[in-house]
Amino acid sequence: MNKVPMTVAGEARLRKELEQLKGEARPRVIAAIAEAREHGDLKENAEYHAAREQQGFIEGRIQEIEGKLGNAQVIDVTKLPQTGKVIFGVTVELINLDTDEQVRYRIVGEDEADIKQGLISVTSPIARALIGKEEGDVVVVKTPGGNVEYEIGGVEHL
Repeated sequence: MNKVPMTVAGEARLRKELEQLKGEARPRVIAAIAEAREHGDLKENAEYHAAREQQGFIEGRIQEIEGKLGNAQVIDVTKLPQTGKVIFGVTVELINLDTDEQVRYRIVGEDEADIKQGLISVTSPIARALIGKEEGDVVVVKTPGGNVEYEIGGVEHL
């Protein structure tokens, strides 16, 4: 499989979730299955079936996270030289040339993206248009509502 870029914070979040699933959720659901078994007939035992379904979700998520961490290429942008160029992991300040509205985005891995927190996926149209550009460059981003022009106001390695 190809390596998947991920920030240090993104890796830490996934490791914390994995630890919680293995250390808390998995033992809790195993105990719930054991308790449901004590109630008797498993064919008509809704608690047992619900606990088994929950166990399936937990085990699936554990495998998914372990796979992502196994293929992760963790990039610590704070250790890279600041060149003013937009690369994975940087925080970019953009100025909409039509409205003069300023926005700040951090370019992160797909699993870390959360537009409400200003985190955009490296595969998003905005990030793809920005990668490789430098401070002061004008970038045209193709959106469903038409093309939008942004000027790169700043690039920070946070």
